[in-house]
Amino acid sequence: MNLPASDHSNTSPLGGILSAILPGLGLLVRGYPVQMTWVLMVGGLLGIVTWALGAVGGPRAGWFFGMLMILPWWCLQAYQAYLPTPQGQLATLRLVWKRGHDMRFLGGLFLWTALMDLYIILANPEYHLSVFCTKPTGILGVLFKVQSPVLHIAIGYGFLKLRRWALFVYLAYAGFGILNATSNFACFGYGRIRIVFFISLIAFTAYVIWRRDCLVTHSRRLMKEEN
Repeated sequence: MNLPASDHSNTSPLGGILSAILPGLGLLVRGYPVQMTWVLMVGGLLGIVTWALGAVGGPRAGWFFGMLMILPWWCLQAYQAYLPTPQGQLATLRLVWKRGHDMRFLGGLFLWTALMDLYIILANPEYHLSVFCTKPTGILGVLFKVQSPVLHIAIGYGFLKLRRWALFVYLAYAGFGILNATSNFACFGYGRIRIVFFISLIAFTAYVIWRRDCLVTHSRRLMKEEN
């Protein structure tokens, strides 16, 4: 967790695990009822928004919002319960930002996406990706399908370790994805899945570029320590 050596002995892995299972539980067990109450209030608000979006835009809209907002919040409150002295969620968020754990969270999402890609490939061997208005088959089609989980694993690992090379791998991946999605729009039209993928890719890319110093700075620090 990139905590100073003196802080590791005071952290609470049990608190983090309990809150990962049930939000606020680790804080309650550790004796922080006020922080637990705020966690439950924020979680309840996010749940209401998710339900409202699902009622208006359909289940997929609610699920998508949950992936973008509830999942990060769930991890945040678990990390809050793990800290030596749990503070408010805003203070925890600032600590997460300072230590680059937001990029590590993105890394975890990429690894999870890689597992989903592998499952889809194995469960639907007849499915072919749309690549610049074509759907390659044979060996070429397999290579295009396999490159997705491979790149997701590489980016996920690089983000988890805060490596600078992961930034360049991601930008290459994002550039190809944006160009491919744009061409597929022209050929196949604006399907809902294509639009969601395109908007998500733009948003993630903007965030990664915004946080690029986190990857560069950490890599430079590691190089200095090795030298």
